[in-house]
Amino acid sequence: MSRTGRHSALPRRVATLSVHTSPLEQPGGGDAGGMNVYVLETAKRLAESNVEVEIFTRATSSELPRIVEVAPGVTVRHVTAGPFEGLSKQDLPAQLCAFTATVLRAEAQQEPGWYDLIHSHYWLSGQVGWLARDRWGVPLVHTAHTLAKAKNELLAEGDTPEPYARIVGEEQVVAEADGLIANTEAEARQLVDWYGADPERVQVVPPGVDLEVFSPVADRSAARDRVGVAQDALVLLFVGRLQPLKAPDVLIRAAARIVETQPSLAARLQVLVVGAPSGTGLADPDALQKLAADLGIAGHVRFDPPASRELLADFYRAADLTVVPSYNESFGLVALESQACATPVIAADVGGLSTAVRDGETGLLVDNHRSADWADRITDLLRDSGRRAEFGRAARAHAQGFSWRHTANGLLVAYSDAIAGFGSLLATGSDDR
Repeated sequence: MSRTGRHSALPRRVATLSVHTSPLEQPGGGDAGGMNVYVLETAKRLAESNVEVEIFTRATSSELPRIVEVAPGVTVRHVTAGPFEGLSKQDLPAQLCAFTATVLRAEAQQEPGWYDLIHSHYWLSGQVGWLARDRWGVPLVHTAHTLAKAKNELLAEGDTPEPYARIVGEEQVVAEADGLIANTEAEARQLVDWYGADPERVQVVPPGVDLEVFSPVADRSAARDRVGVAQDALVLLFVGRLQPLKAPDVLIRAAARIVETQPSLAARLQVLVVGAPSGTGLADPDALQKLAADLGIAGHVRFDPPASRELLADFYRAADLTVVPSYNESFGLVALESQACATPVIAADVGGLSTAVRDGETGLLVDNHRSADWADRITDLLRDSGRRAEFGRAARAHAQGFSWRHTANGLLVAYSDAIAGFGSLLATGSDDR
């Protein structure tokens, strides 16, 4: 669906735009999630390939330093655009002008041609990148991470649809970008079929996982001690932002059904929920605790705040199963991290999860969100330790096919193609879009 890296021109310096969330924020709450990890990890690997990366993100505190050097060749610039606190992601379109002005001024203070390429993440950043592209005369590569039309197609019951203004904004960015990065072939088809993207501008580059941090252990007893779980417990793990889109309630309802119908499992069942309220979940931040209490399983469910990568790896290792019941995922980084730790996954058969998890080999995919069906699938695996072990071994092998180095290499191909294509447009003085 795209060019294949036949060009050799690579950027010296990339302006990466991440308006609504900083790669320095802790994933698992607020607006911080897999995209934060993606931006930071790919930036580090690009820098290892001698491509400097400057990341522009909105400052959310007056105490944040203006510039942070994260690693050699990777800097984060905190941009003041609107109040530091109290703005939701839905409020940010009104601050794009202020954000864009700061980005343009940063480039104006440098020598001409300071940036060779712009990589925007999420549609808000794409709007900024579109303007910077035209001002600087350099190509724009865009990664959507999530698409409004895809989210609205599989909306959680009672959740708020993405607004039409976002759909229009995404369509504009897709039309203007010189290169589009899709996480999966399914997302690439959505860009073409739903947004009218030129297939020649779309490149599939799967996200990666840190295979050193997220790795298996021969004996998980130490990991269970570190996260405070009984050695004989049957542990179901949820990791992510607590909002209807991620559907943690599906796991809690399934666990309640297991407790009710499977007395031999009930005494040992432990559900760990690692994350913080986000998005529409902020309207009732204690909703999941109330649900567990109403279902009579409060004693089986433990809520933990977002964890560092090292601690998160221990949560994965301590779990018997990681459960990812999301209504939509562009890829599903949690599923990949869990599998890298050799812990099988039960996930919804939606979006990128269908790629991240091999159904029947590294875990199971469920084609609906009915708690009874989830309880049945979970019960089947909890009762079959041999199958879980087999899935775990295959899960680690599957995860090893994804790395941030591989992702960065794919981005370098996309950057090269975008630069070559943009150069051709300049040479002919036309834009065939």
